[in-house]
Order: sequence, then structure tokens, then C-alpha cells
Amino acid sequence: MSAAELDKAVTLLVRQVVHWQQPRWAAVATAGNVSRADLVHRLVQEVANLAADAEGEPRRVVPRLDNDLALPDQVRVVAADLLAAGADDEVLARAAAEVTATRNAL
Repeated sequence: MSAAELDKAVTLLVRQVVHWQQPRWAAVATAGNVSRADLVHRLVQEVANLAADAEGEPRRVVPRLDNDLALPDQVRVVAADLLAAGADDEVLARAAAEVTATRNAL
């Protein structure tokens, strides 16, 4: 069930932001004092960290790309990496919760 929860959470987030242009990404997020782009990039890094932990690999910094319009794709990729890593349901549920919290904070 957690894999389905993560997939649903990622799908909802991506649908919410995939059409955004640069000014919307640069706007301050509802929760906090960072841009929406910074908030989503933090999510990308967190999910990438969970995937690295699940694989038993060292954590690596996810590059912040010049174009914020790539962020929805980065979310999809790191979520797919986490699923491919064979993370347990607890980790997948944690990732789904992080995605949902980020979506609500935007």
C-alpha cells in the first residue's frame, strides 16, 4: 500500500506544479520563508537520501538545476529511484508524507 500512496502523492504534487512558470516557482511558499522551488528541491534531496539509505549507498547532493521547471521531473525520478531501491513500507510511507507535506506547504 505504501508504494501506491507514494505514487499517488507524487502524482498529485506533479499535477499541481508541472504547469508553473518561473515566477510561480520563485514565489515564497505558503509555509516558511523560502521559495517554492527551494521547498521542492529540499523534497527532492530528502527522497534521494531515503533512496540512498535503502540501497545502502552514501548520500549524494542532488544538483539544483538552473531551470526550476525541471523540478517536477526530479521529483518523479527520485521517487522512482526509491521504489526501485526496494525500500520498505515504513520508508515509503515517510516519503509519501514528505511529498504531501510539501504539496500542502506550496
